[in-house]
Amino acid sequence: IALAIASGDADFGTTGLSEPFFVLGHQGTLKIIGGDTVERKGFHGLGFVASNQAYAAGLTNVQKLGGHSIGITQPGSPLEYSMALVLDKYGIDFKTVRVMGLQSNPNVASALTGNQVDAAIMSSANLYAVVNRGGAKLIGWLDEEVHGADVSGTVTSAKFANERPETVRRFLAAFRQGAQAWDAAFLDADGDRADQANAGEMIALAAKGLGQPEEVVRRGLGYVDPEATLRVADLQRMLDWYESRGLQKFHVDAATLIDMCYAKVADRR
Repeated sequence: IALAIASGDADFGTTGLSEPFFVLGHQGTLKIIGGDTVERKGFHGLGFVASNQAYAAGLTNVQKLGGHSIGITQPGSPLEYSMALVLDKYGIDFKTVRVMGLQSNPNVASALTGNQVDAAIMSSANLYAVVNRGGAKLIGWLDEEVHGADVSGTVTSAKFANERPETVRRFLAAFRQGAQAWDAAFLDADGDRADQANAGEMIALAAKGLGQPEEVVRRGLGYVDPEATLRVADLQRMLDWYESRGLQKFHVDAATLIDMCYAKVADRR
């Protein structure tokens, strides 16, 4: 997505903020103009699964991930960072796990079912595709372990943001209206996860747009910040983690990646 926006093939995107994006952002090619999905209890976006063999040997929850191999699609991605947040929560040294970049979700699924990796972190749709056919066991959801972490954003090219400001503002206005309508369908008056009267309508719309069965959407509902708010401190923590792991060779100040003409931020550094 980041490369498509940088090349002009797409005007806007919402994507996990990974090392390729940070390289282009550091160069001034791309800008973050808003937030996107946020981990919130009751909304299952990312989850952890164990191979049947590892589960039978005792890997039944995320607290036991130390010493195991963990499959992801690509190192230097929000999946790896999200996994690191959970390991850190339970005091598990990152060096004790073996992270295996397998390039695609089908490859991760095959490695799980073939017992070539002990565990994996996957998006809900891909996770259920493996679990529902008996190829792996669900051992935890990211939203149940880490709350409010920003690992994704809404982005455009710096060129587009500078040359077409009114289009950017109109896009963000529509994006926020959509996010507000989405969240209103799945939250009660207290802000807790609870389907409202139009939840089925929203699920049907998403299923049609994504070309997925409604049940897949229902099980993997994501929480979208209704104002597309960015949390600069969260973004900086992720950048610093990438740098500490040697996944990026330069220091980046998170604020320099954000176009403050458009973005709403919850904190400023």
